[in-house]
Amino acid sequence: MSLTGFPLVRDQDPHLTSGPLRTVKLSLLDKHDSAETAFARIVGQSSALRRVLQLVETVATGDSTVLLLGETGTGKELIARAIHYSSHRKNRAFAKLNCAAIPSGLLESELFGHERGAFTGAITQKTGRIEVADQGSLFLDEIGDIPLELQPKLLRVLQEREFERLGSTRTKKVDVRIVAATHRDLEEMIVKKEFRSDLYYRLNVFPISIPPLRERPEDVPLLARHFVQEAAQKMNKTIDTIPPGTMEALTQYAWPGNIRELENVIERAVILSPGCVLQVPLRDLRSRIVPGHGNEKSRTLADVEREHIRSILQETKWVLSGPKGAATRLGLNRSTLHFRMKKLGIFRPC
Repeated sequence: MSLTGFPLVRDQDPHLTSGPLRTVKLSLLDKHDSAETAFARIVGQSSALRRVLQLVETVATGDSTVLLLGETGTGKELIARAIHYSSHRKNRAFAKLNCAAIPSGLLESELFGHERGAFTGAITQKTGRIEVADQGSLFLDEIGDIPLELQPKLLRVLQEREFERLGSTRTKKVDVRIVAATHRDLEEMIVKKEFRSDLYYRLNVFPISIPPLRERPEDVPLLARHFVQEAAQKMNKTIDTIPPGTMEALTQYAWPGNIRELENVIERAVILSPGCVLQVPLRDLRSRIVPGHGNEKSRTLADVEREHIRSILQETKWVLSGPKGAATRLGLNRSTLHFRMKKLGIFRPC
């Protein structure tokens, strides 16, 4: 199977049109950091992806808050960028903040900024992400991890379009579009009093659910070819063929780590392939195909995911972090892997 059908390129002004084939590559420049060019790629032709991109087209023209829902690794940030760069704000800043990646004690400063002397170590004034994104868009990833004590302040930004820097009494007005994302069940968190209902309703104005890769297997060949081309170019290698058996195994695999896991598997395969034919270790993939394929009809998706995660944990000797840890192998962050292990009942043997 030759490598054909790579995504077209649209720079700076992506206009997501509908049609029978939906393959888009966005080249995006953050206007507040001209030294960095961020590339976002939305690749696929499935009806599930087309529905998502139609919603992107619909909401992008306005200023409504958007809530992106989906598992880790499904490409929520790419959708957020598509919304921003398809809107009238496209020539303004696209700022982003992962609420799970910053200690709660620093998150308020990252969001709202601080004045000099606001706390120990605040030797200079700092502009927060909300202020950086003024006239543009702010992507808040993993919004479910924002501490309860900060949620009223974020709610005020959404309702009143105003805030104060930490250590300041001066109220600042801001015109920013919020695009939030989470893999967590916010409604369940509300019941557990871990998330404010009023903030949820302000965020949930226009929800978009991003389907996991297992629900759009027809996109796997396009994504695989795309990642092969990217990895081969980066490594100065030539890979021009994906064997049919390899592509079938890739398509049937459950991909619990979604697109991020597929990208990691393809990159590793490109590294290990000595010639122009992609060589992917198929034994592990074939043993964990999506339920409903072949002889796997009696297995649930949770069974497949549990087996896969446990297998990786055994291979890494239950090391979760680091470049050779299970989280990296699965294409997940450490906190997400902990969450999945707890949900699936996976515990380290004594």
